[in-house]
Amino acid sequence: MQAIPEIAEQAAHVYVLQRTPNYDIAAGNRPMTAEDGQKIKTNYREIWQATRETAFGFPYDVADRAALSVSEEERQRIFAEAWERGGFRLGTTFNDLLLDEKANETASEFLRARIRERVHDPEIAELLSPRDHPFFTKRPPLENGYYETFNRDNVTLLNVRKSPIQQITPTGVRTTDAEYQVDSIVYATGFDAMTGTLFKLGIRGRNGLGLREKWAQGPRTYLGIATHAFPNLFMITGPQCPSVLSNMPVSIEQHVDWITDCLRYLRETGRDTIEPLPSAEDDWVEHHNEVTQLTLLPKANSWWVGANIPGKPRNLYPYVGGVGTYRQICDEVAGRDYDGFTKGSGGSASDGEFTGAARAKFTDIAAAAAES
Repeated sequence: MQAIPEIAEQAAHVYVLQRTPNYDIAAGNRPMTAEDGQKIKTNYREIWQATRETAFGFPYDVADRAALSVSEEERQRIFAEAWERGGFRLGTTFNDLLLDEKANETASEFLRARIRERVHDPEIAELLSPRDHPFFTKRPPLENGYYETFNRDNVTLLNVRKSPIQQITPTGVRTTDAEYQVDSIVYATGFDAMTGTLFKLGIRGRNGLGLREKWAQGPRTYLGIATHAFPNLFMITGPQCPSVLSNMPVSIEQHVDWITDCLRYLRETGRDTIEPLPSAEDDWVEHHNEVTQLTLLPKANSWWVGANIPGKPRNLYPYVGGVGTYRQICDEVAGRDYDGFTKGSGGSASDGEFTGAARAKFTDIAAAAAES
């Protein structure tokens, strides 16, 4: 989606082999003015503080209103304003877009209408319009001129759901319908997110246990930071933390700060090992799954749930409880001497308990989401 508009400006012809359309949101990119820079610098601390406390790690939060609580005219006005401002604001216009299918459909149809406005050929517009998953249940790309690209004479959209790719040939690509001769092929087909890179590292824990082996049925972590039987393994934005469901620099910074404080705590208390207790890990996994099931996210075949990798356990890999809430949970755990972790010295675990103090916060989150 990001490459195609740029390639189409240079190539004699571009064949776009589309498997599944997504809801692409207008990024609203524009040149930065001196006024923009001054406004950001003047409010920098406030902007950055807001990113730490909001649901997705942006300097704007999810609106406290339901999509069907306003009139159709008002709802369209709200969507249009968010669209014009650009970015992920459209997904934060109402608080139930990820919880209620009828609410979500209002945003989905708004986006499909924008596609129909921008793509001249109705058949191409329909082919570019998602129908098989709710909005924001796959990570929505931010686009700049993507849809207008399909109005160009040198761009052809091919539906590989209807005519699958059969073979990469010495001169191009063959589908069930035809062979397309090309000079270059750009592969933009996704990746093994959240766990793939960790598995490739070949990480082994206590008694030679492999991380891939432990997570054969899906990730098991405490806070998405650590996992039992792997002492001193800290994962930066690993599975079961906000990670790719957030503004990543914000989440990375939060993890780095938390881990740094943890290492300082271990040094000051004369310990050199730390790992989650099984009970704490079980509790976090249960909470993660409870919050996941309150949302529409499991309904999509996305890389968020591992659906793009054959044989990969189907789970929601990032945590959907919110960046601000997750930060509070992590801070509470640290504030109780790293509740749920066992700490030791000389390479062996010694003390540690899981009081479940943070569980109250887990329960509050689930209850609030259910009420919404």
